[in-house]
Amino acid sequence: MENHKRPSFIMAIFPIFATVSLLMLQLFVYEDFTPHIPIALGLAVTCLVGYFNGFKWDDIEDGIFRVISVALPSVSILLIVGMTVGIWIASGTVPSMIYYGLNIINPTYFLATSMLLCAFVSVSLGTSWGTTGTVGLALMGIGAGFGIPPYWIAGSVVSGAFFGDKVSPLSDTTNLAPAVAGVGLFDHIKNLLPTTIPAMLIALTIYVIAGFVLVSEESFSLDKLSLMTSTLEQKTNVSILTLLPILLVITLAIKKFPAIPALFAGVVLGSIIAMIQGVSFHNILSYAYDGYKIDTGLAELDSLLNRGGITSMNWVITLVLFALGLGGALERTKCLEVIMEKVLQRIKSFAGLQIFATTSSILTNGISGDVYLSIALPGRMLAPAYRGMGYSTKNLSRAIEEGGTLISPLIPWNVGGAFVMSVLGLGISEGNYENLMYIPLSFACWISPLIGMTYALTGKFSPKATPEEKEKWK
Repeated sequence: MENHKRPSFIMAIFPIFATVSLLMLQLFVYEDFTPHIPIALGLAVTCLVGYFNGFKWDDIEDGIFRVISVALPSVSILLIVGMTVGIWIASGTVPSMIYYGLNIINPTYFLATSMLLCAFVSVSLGTSWGTTGTVGLALMGIGAGFGIPPYWIAGSVVSGAFFGDKVSPLSDTTNLAPAVAGVGLFDHIKNLLPTTIPAMLIALTIYVIAGFVLVSEESFSLDKLSLMTSTLEQKTNVSILTLLPILLVITLAIKKFPAIPALFAGVVLGSIIAMIQGVSFHNILSYAYDGYKIDTGLAELDSLLNRGGITSMNWVITLVLFALGLGGALERTKCLEVIMEKVLQRIKSFAGLQIFATTSSILTNGISGDVYLSIALPGRMLAPAYRGMGYSTKNLSRAIEEGGTLISPLIPWNVGGAFVMSVLGLGISEGNYENLMYIPLSFACWISPLIGMTYALTGKFSPKATPEEKEKWK
């Protein structure tokens, strides 16, 4: 028989307040962008709150590791992305994408092209992380050659990659959101289009305008561009042949292969191509584990090509584990449940419910650092409220998808945000947070939830439950 009790509202918000306070102290006072320990201390505070409310350590531990286990497939993707980056640089895949991109893509339309390309690849692969770590990395190099600031490039990459993930039937989060809300997968995807299409068009327009502003004679140097392309030709394996791994991965994804074996097949083919070009098998193993190392004599290229490997994901994976642990502890000790119920008591209208569904997903994303919990918890908690008001739970699945999948990369200590900053090289030096500008510049990611909340206020694209849906509820 359980002898624990639910925490009071004050106790429920205390671990969250403590975690956020410690994060702000670390970031803005100590100017140290390593959120791991503040989140670990927040986890400890959550465990203490649970202990004082009668939860045994075994109960809390089970909650922590249950949430971690749910996200292990994504951790596996992180590891494979690290291997992919190291091998694809060694094989010439990434250098070739940069080389041909510098020669083919119009600099003025580069940002718009980046968003569309990443969206296409992400829909095909079903993974925003795989897209960001491969195509996104190459686009960072191409944009650098055009003299475009890295945070602008990252914003366009994130907009495309995470939007593609949002509507891809192969994506784990796109399958999770309708599952917890109780709607069909393709009904869910169809209901995403009224926010997806306008947000993408707005973002595309902004990136086109920005291209005309950012690419000028001062920023775009033909001499610099020529130096980058000639250096790539001399120092790396630039060849059409080296593009086969990315084509293989996209083909497998289109044929509905799961993301992990599809990406790993790309690693294997990249390794074979690298060995054909004279790279030893021992070096292949080294690049897959510890990343690629090269001295091209050009700092811009060295910063892009000296990366990858499983070890490059250590910072992200350890942060993921701490964040998931915090999310699991907050859920098991019922802190998040108490907070949601308290707020839900004050909501009397559909508009208020829809806005709360989106914002609660966003807040759970920021507090727990876990995109899965930010979708699953509000989905489970709020579905009965939608049914009680007679509205389709497709509204709920859209709200939590957008507050979860799209906002995840915009929170630096979240799983998605930490990955984006790490793999795209958006380093934060002491007192200089310029690269964080990628957050507001990822226009499609934050415009879409705003459009969704506007629909809720106006009643547009907010379907009520059909008789068939109501029958399923019974």
